[in-house]
Amino acid sequence: MRAAMLLSTTPSRKWSFAGSGCPERNLRTPGSGSAAACPARAVLAPALCQLGPGLAMTSELDIFVGNTTLIDEDVYRLWLDGYSVNDAVALRVRSGILEQTGATAGVLQSDTMDHYRTFHMLERLLHAPPKLLHQLIFQIPPSRQALLIERYYTFDEAFVREVLGKKLSKGTKKDLDDISTKTGITLKSCRRQFDNFKRVFKVVEEMRGSLVDNIQQHFLLSDRLARDYAAIVFFANNRFETGKKKLQYLSFGDFAFCAELMIQNWTLGAVGEAPTDPDSQMDDMDVDLDKEFLQDLKELKVLVADKDLLDLHKSLVCTALRGKLGVFSEMETNFKNLSRGLVNVAAKLTHNKDVRDLFVDLVEKFVEPCRSDHWPLSDVRLFLNQYSASVHSLDGFRHQALWDRYMGTLRGCLLRLYHD
Repeated sequence: MRAAMLLSTTPSRKWSFAGSGCPERNLRTPGSGSAAACPARAVLAPALCQLGPGLAMTSELDIFVGNTTLIDEDVYRLWLDGYSVNDAVALRVRSGILEQTGATAGVLQSDTMDHYRTFHMLERLLHAPPKLLHQLIFQIPPSRQALLIERYYTFDEAFVREVLGKKLSKGTKKDLDDISTKTGITLKSCRRQFDNFKRVFKVVEEMRGSLVDNIQQHFLLSDRLARDYAAIVFFANNRFETGKKKLQYLSFGDFAFCAELMIQNWTLGAVGEAPTDPDSQMDDMDVDLDKEFLQDLKELKVLVADKDLLDLHKSLVCTALRGKLGVFSEMETNFKNLSRGLVNVAAKLTHNKDVRDLFVDLVEKFVEPCRSDHWPLSDVRLFLNQYSASVHSLDGFRHQALWDRYMGTLRGCLLRLYHD
């Protein structure tokens, strides 16, 4: 363990080794190396004069031993990316570090191995970040602790797109070799990222309360990264299909945006239905969709099953948008098909398979038809806003709150999914 202290004596005669000290092993600027500092001067008491030449008279005694665990961010990134020590050394040589520092290849190899040993020792603490804050073995400033945690849990979008919505099980882990080959991400990094997803899922899946808050509390992640992990947990729990060919154009950010809307509006936590009985087996607040809400969505079928309501709905939308849409004629022609598609998606969400296929259905029933007619995103937005709002003018329709809860989220998702 590295310690730092400055010792001084009274101003009587003192002796020190002339030119004593140790070779410099730090290849970076101060604060980035990992070797313990050596004494600048080893001071001897006068009684040791008989040890021979090399001793010089001095009037002060200074001893310094550094005690902070120093982190090289570049080497940490190489370790996180799954490179071996030899590969990391080769990459560092390629970066020109030997020319910059005047170090030898042997020193660089030793320095890299030293950092890797430190990271391996820290890894068990990174699995439960609060432990890193309270341990006393490694003296790491808070800002460095936050950096270590955040970067350890950061993931590659190419990787998360391959596993998003899949069960975080041994079966999926067996596919990591193929994912590594497909994405170009090292297998070691794929395993770290997958294990992080699984670890977070296992800790928070049965917790009540805000999913994002639970993740932040137990893993000390930034707000943005915690929200991304909330989306990963939400998709893994509900097993949404994301891998179909027609969904490949969608990014993780698109799915995470939709997950956040659904968590805010379609889960039990969205309506604050916390169980009064602490032993209740009620579904988890932010992880599971509100089954009662999904069951009630069948009531919306009246909007397309009742011909009079469907015709009136179309009339209201067309009247409001005439002269405002560049694709007005296409919208007017396809209104009933689009409306049936959106309402039927809602009515089928009582079945697990249809919940899993939600994004496939939205792309098939709405995104692709509009895209084939060359709707600009601005027209899609105008249509969805008016389509949602005009339902409030339908006499005899008694499910306004249910409709708003459904379409408020669906409208946001469709606008995000629609890449014109």
